[in-house]
Amino acid sequence: MKMKLCRAEYKTIVKFTEQLRPTRQCMKMLKDRFPNHSQSTLLSIFSLEYQKRMRRSLVKHHAPDVIEDYYQRYRSESAKRPADPVLLELANEVDLSPSLLARLLVERFLEEKEGAVSSKQVLNSMLREPSLIPDLQLARHVEQCTVNDCCYGPLVDCIKHAIGQEHEEILRKKLTEEKLSFLDENQLRAKGYDKTPDIILEVPIAVEGHIVHWIESKASFGDEHSHRTYLNEQFWSYWNRFGPGMVIYWYGFLAELDCQRDRGILLKDCFPSDIVTLGHGAGSR
Repeated sequence: MKMKLCRAEYKTIVKFTEQLRPTRQCMKMLKDRFPNHSQSTLLSIFSLEYQKRMRRSLVKHHAPDVIEDYYQRYRSESAKRPADPVLLELANEVDLSPSLLARLLVERFLEEKEGAVSSKQVLNSMLREPSLIPDLQLARHVEQCTVNDCCYGPLVDCIKHAIGQEHEEILRKKLTEEKLSFLDENQLRAKGYDKTPDIILEVPIAVEGHIVHWIESKASFGDEHSHRTYLNEQFWSYWNRFGPGMVIYWYGFLAELDCQRDRGILLKDCFPSDIVTLGHGAGSR
């Protein structure tokens, strides 16, 4: 499976994602169209692109008159077709993430019911657990939105968190197999560090001729926007504090982004097999 993408390949995939909605079926369409890429890479690219699309259009969807229109249309359609997934259909029609539309309409429903804006805590708990919504039909429709949205919502948040933890565990296992001494994020926090990479190596290594003191694990695809954000908010501060390091984008990255090696940030799409341990008289592994 191809993990490192050149800009032209990436743009072809991005172009194809523009016509897709964040439903489960979209993944089959992506996989059929790009069989040489892993499903995880394709989902990550689609998710990143879809989130950019949503950020550009959120202001439009959040206008009070627009929310009111969505709410009244939902009420009208759900009364006519109570058994149909009308909220999911509406989300696809107006090109808004099903989970984001569900959030707007639950907020509007609570406002009508309580006569006041509900707290974020109440709203979040109802979206996580739709059975708490005091309207059985709306609760069912919200659940349909959550289950069918592959980019936003509490279910996606849980899955992303679990996948992130799983890849950090894979990284720890690889380091242990290589008999490399390291401190992970939890150990570093216990030592009083606040902003740290996932791994700090107690004995540095060299990968492809580049010294590595720390490793950051990213269970996502490294596109231009997210990589630039990570560089500014994380990677350069790690470099300032701990020296040169390595970032593993487990679902691949844009090949052109791996241009900071000489400045001390190396990109990989898997755990490297050609590690040289530095210090303590250790040689090549």
